[in-house]
Formats: sequence, structure tokens, C-alpha cells
Amino acid sequence: MKRVLTPLVALTLMFAAPVRANEAVTTFTLDNGMMVVVVEDHRAPVVQQMVWYRAGSADEPVGESGVAHFLEHLLFKGTDTLKPGEFSATVAANGGEDNAFTSYDYTAYFQRVAADRLGLMMKMESDRMVNLRLSEQDIVTERNVILEERNQRTDNNPRALFGEQVSAAQFLNHRYGTPVIGWRHEMEELSLADALDFYRTYYAPNNAILVVSGDVQPDAVKTLAEEYYGKIPANPDLPQRYRTQEPPQTAARRLTYRDARVAQPYISRSYLAPERNSGDQKEAAALSLLAELLGGGTTSFLTEKLQFDTQTAVYSGAFYNGTTLDKTTFDLVVVPAPGVTLQQAEEAMDKAIADFMQKGVDAEMLDRIKMQLRASQVYERDNVSSIGNRYGRALAVGLTVEDVQAWPDVLQSITAEDIMKAAQDVFRDESSVTGWLMRDGEVTQ
Repeated sequence: MKRVLTPLVALTLMFAAPVRANEAVTTFTLDNGMMVVVVEDHRAPVVQQMVWYRAGSADEPVGESGVAHFLEHLLFKGTDTLKPGEFSATVAANGGEDNAFTSYDYTAYFQRVAADRLGLMMKMESDRMVNLRLSEQDIVTERNVILEERNQRTDNNPRALFGEQVSAAQFLNHRYGTPVIGWRHEMEELSLADALDFYRTYYAPNNAILVVSGDVQPDAVKTLAEEYYGKIPANPDLPQRYRTQEPPQTAARRLTYRDARVAQPYISRSYLAPERNSGDQKEAAALSLLAELLGGGTTSFLTEKLQFDTQTAVYSGAFYNGTTLDKTTFDLVVVPAPGVTLQQAEEAMDKAIADFMQKGVDAEMLDRIKMQLRASQVYERDNVSSIGNRYGRALAVGLTVEDVQAWPDVLQSITAEDIMKAAQDVFRDESSVTGWLMRDGEVTQ
């Protein structure tokens, strides 16, 4: 018992009083409209540079799904001054690492290197912001690469294919229903013109956020940023970030996905949910805590009901990510125990949710979750990558530095009543999609 209580007591003493986890952050905007965020951490001579473009797969033209991710790959090709592959080779030669990723709402590129190499990283990153050089052979080669990526990560993975179908059913009108990597038949038709049109439209300093975190001084970062990024002209024709929105969802949807390759059948349910909004983050915070209470670990409500009390499941979880530009989802997953059908598992899940809605929030569990979140937010400061991601991701979807820094305290301010109100608003059958992933030939009852 002492081994269990001692860490909890230590955490309680550390985080019983409010602990602000705010870093030293400096922001400024270059004359061309590029936003710069500097987060200081002088404990190690390391820096991370991230450039976030406010353009992701949900910003793609209709019929060109996957072009944002395609362009992410193509940016590692040559420029006027760099040969194909030379960018990453130079980062590695300087003892660093680099990569990139595409989401629905943004595309981001990063390098993590020794602090004295920041100028070199800015020189190369600013170069490929405007000087990308592509050939038809580059298009053919890299298109084959992304098609193989889809083949490996999606087409050969029943869970991924199932997830695509659930998302497509959830979003009736919004591009969040289209996979980030793209639909295969559209990926096969992506062209040089498609890639360059997206590049010339969105890859501009007035559509980018530079986040530099680590052992740096704001004045030095500003000098470098003005030298390398400040010379790039803004795109005066940058389009307004227009998104088709969801109509009222008035009918629950169900789907069954069968595949002989399914190793473990399971149930998923998603509900349309509000995103995290600038200056008004309470509902998103309440949903974040709701996800932790319902399915955030071995002591969560669903785990207790489904895995221990009724033993109808071997796994259960609840998930919410509100850091999106538009409406998102609140998700539940239940993996039935051996001998339990999907129908029985779904009924048990429904009963558990109904029980939670009747009983309400356990005050002791809520306090424990808040304490654990506060601890994780403080420990996160030890990672320059996590810091850069936290600010960049939020700013790319319209949140502010103030929103990011207020988030820990907003979470702590949420009451049980706030959580139950958020649950009542989200758990609407009409805005839900329930999916069964199952093997070919498996009975449904």
C-alpha cells in the first residue's frame, strides 16, 4: 500500500496549489505577415524550428484529395540551391533530425538541432517556401510513394479502412469526412499542376507560423527570421479560409464493415462535437475531462463497468480532440470479451453510458484526473518538441498564445455540472455514427 500511496501523496503536495505551466513566450509578426512565436528553454543547447502552414487536407480543392500530403512529400525534393534529399542530409550532417506531417487543418515541417545551427535551418526552410523545383519524374516517383503508403497504412489495415468509412458517414458535408492521405482513385490522378497550384496558393509567409522553441533569445530569432523569411513577399491573393459546414444532423447512422483480415472485432461510436474556440474553451475542456472520466484509463467509468463489473469487454476507451478549426468528434470504442457478441457489447456500452448520465461525475475521480493533467502539463515543458507542437497546432486552427497558456487553468476550473452539461449536449443519437468492425461470416447477434 505504501508503494501506491507515496507517489500520489507526492503529486498531491506538488500540485495541490495552482501551478502555472506557462513558458517564456515572445511573439511578433514580420512585415510580410508571417507570425513568429519564440518559446525559451535554456536548460539544454537544443532548438526546434517548426513552420506551420494554415493549409491541410480539408483545404484541398474538390477532386484532389491527398494533394496537401502529396506536397508535403514533394517539399523534400530539390530547390534552386538544394538537390533532392540534400535538405534532410544537411540536417543529419549537423547532428539533427527533421520531418513533416499533414493533418486536416495544417501542414508542419520541423528540424531539431543544436541551438547554434538555427540560422542554417532557417536558410533552408525559407528556401523551400518559395524555390521548390519539381519535374514530371518527381511527380511520378513521389505519387507512387504515397500510393504505397496508403497501401501499407490503410488498404492493408481493416481498422484504417473501417475508420475511413466511419468518418465519411459522420461528416455529411465537411471535408473532415475525406481521409488526409486521400481517396486512392483521386491520388492516382494528382499532377504537377495540382501540387504547384496548392504550393503557390498556400505556401506563403502570410499563411505560415514560425515556432522556435529551445535555447534561443527572442531578439536573435527575430534577426534571423527577418533575414531569411522576412525577404519573402506575401501572397496578396491568399484566399479566405472557407470551409463547407455541417448541416443539422437529424438521423443516427450505422455501418458494418466486414473483412477476412480482422483480428479483433470491435464497436466504435462517434458523436459530432464542438471544437475548442478562442476565448471560450470551457466546453472543450469539459469534453476533454469527460473523455478521461469515461475511458481514460484503468480506473475510468467504462473500464469499471464493462471490464470489471460485467466482463463484457477487454478494452474500452473514450477520446476527444478539440484542437480543430471546425467541429470534431467525441469517440467511444469497446472491444468485446471472448464469447460476447458485438450486439451484447453495444448494449452493455449503452447501459454504462446511461448509468453515467444518471449517477453523474465522481468528485474524487475528477480531482484525481485534474491533478494528473496538471502534472503532465508541467512535465511536458521538458520537451521542446511537445512545446512547439502545442503552440503551433493551436495557432494553426485559430487559437491564440493566450488560449494555450490559459488552457491548464480552464481545465482546472471545470465543474461536474459543466461536464454533465457537455455530455448531455454531445450524446445525441441524431449526430452519432455507430460502427461494427467484424470478420467475414461472423454473426451479428
